[in-house]
Amino acid sequence: MLKKRWAAAAAAAAGLVLLTACGSGGSSGGSGGAITLGFAQVGAESGWRTANTKSIQESAKTAGIELKFSDAQQKQENQISAIRSYIQQKVKVIAFSPVVESGWDTVLKEAKTANIPVILTDRAIDSPDKSLYKTFLGSDFVAEGKKAGEWLTKEFGSATGDVNIVELQGTTGSAPANDRKKGFADVIAADPKYKIVASQTGEFTRAKGKEVMEAFLKSQPKIDVLYAHNDDMALGAIEAIEAAGKVPGKDIKIVSVDGVKDALQALADGKINHVVECNPLLGPQLMDLVKKVAAGEQVPARIETQETEFDQASAKAALPQRQY
Repeated sequence: MLKKRWAAAAAAAAGLVLLTACGSGGSSGGSGGAITLGFAQVGAESGWRTANTKSIQESAKTAGIELKFSDAQQKQENQISAIRSYIQQKVKVIAFSPVVESGWDTVLKEAKTANIPVILTDRAIDSPDKSLYKTFLGSDFVAEGKKAGEWLTKEFGSATGDVNIVELQGTTGSAPANDRKKGFADVIAADPKYKIVASQTGEFTRAKGKEVMEAFLKSQPKIDVLYAHNDDMALGAIEAIEAAGKVPGKDIKIVSVDGVKDALQALADGKINHVVECNPLLGPQLMDLVKKVAAGEQVPARIETQETEFDQASAKAALPQRQY
């Protein structure tokens, strides 16, 4: 027990928040035959991410899987350190949601050498070596961007002049930021009246979304639409729009991605116009995959979550039961 406390203290000193759900796993990948899962989370940057973490922690407990959890605080070096720690601890399976797409080959080759299978959740990596991980569980971010673009082209289909769009991007280099930008851009490219007049990262956070939107409002004389890569940035932007004396949802139409409860409330209130869902509750599916991978079973290379879209009416209907 004393050793465990010292290990936790050392991990915290390295900038990691390591939590063990049900005790510590031994060299067999778990005590009493249980599966030990090492999970390296991106951080706690948004309501979506908090719900994602809760789903994983609760689902591990329900499934009887011993969970070693780390919060990388949005830093790739922290995730790499956590993965190396899991390799040293000889966990049975490693899963993580990569902060960015690039730079994972070295540490994942170390996991492969140690015969520890890896599962990617929520975000993909750009490595050409597909043998470094068993499967990807998450959303189709390009499709989410396309859905946002399709809503926009319907909403402004009859507009005769230019439609000026500002874009709040997610974390630079991350899969959702890259893909949501691409999907949206592909759809609006068909009509030259749709113009992205400003695009900048808001780092997926409410505070940064507000800060960048303030800058957009000062630099752009005419903004018709805000496209936010996640709800938290959109919610921050709403504060900036209101502070500038404009009416969000009317003076500036807003489309965002995620479907967190606060955004659905803003949609119900008319401050957001459309929300594309990205489901964070991946825990049950992940634990099912962990068990299959640990048993050496073959799993699909890619497993996508089922997601929808919300307008004002469907947001009002969904709110009473919304878990996050």
